[in-house]
Amino acid sequence: MNSTGSLSAYSMDVRAENLWSKPIPEASFDAYFFGKDNMRIGHGYITLDHVGVGEKVRFTVTFDVTGAQPASLKIVANRVPKELGALAPPKKIRLTVYSVPSGATLKVDGVEAGETPKQVEFALGKHLLQFTREGYNSGTFPVEFGPDDVSGGTISYELGALAHDTIEMRDGTTLTAADVESMNATSVVVRMVGNSQTLDRNQVKRILLVQREPASGTVQK
Repeated sequence: MNSTGSLSAYSMDVRAENLWSKPIPEASFDAYFFGKDNMRIGHGYITLDHVGVGEKVRFTVTFDVTGAQPASLKIVANRVPKELGALAPPKKIRLTVYSVPSGATLKVDGVEAGETPKQVEFALGKHLLQFTREGYNSGTFPVEFGPDDVSGGTISYELGALAHDTIEMRDGTTLTAADVESMNATSVVVRMVGNSQTLDRNQVKRILLVQREPASGTVQK
């Protein structure tokens, strides 16, 4: 149909026939498109409703692919009548996971999933999200999905404050991975890489103390 950069839009004529012994009130399928190297390059959706016994339906499906032209496709049942449930894979919930700030490393149930923002498919049940980003407190966020949940929502997780205090010395050096433990008229005690050390207060020019705030997350379904 058209192309923009490496993204191309296609239109495909489809014919479907109900070979079951009952009418099909509703059915949906995912269509995955592959290039000649068998790499998946596109994704589309097929939806049918009120298809009678032996009835044939003709319609058009549009989809986008990246890079090469599609050479093959795979159709996977997404929602079918309960009597045909064995043909459908376990339900997955697709959500986009965000973090504030973005660019955090995301793990789902201990498995690295990439950097935020990231679209993730979740199986039904309980999951644990882990967020880490250099310079910020890491954190975890539990989520749970049931059979009535649908795809298309978002999860937003706000990382805690900066993880460490910043100490600027009078000689021009800056300590950015330090935690101030105590300070008096003559010295500053800081913890760095798990060890405490004492600094001469007269050598310290400026200290920036971070605010210790808990992390928080929200789910929008």
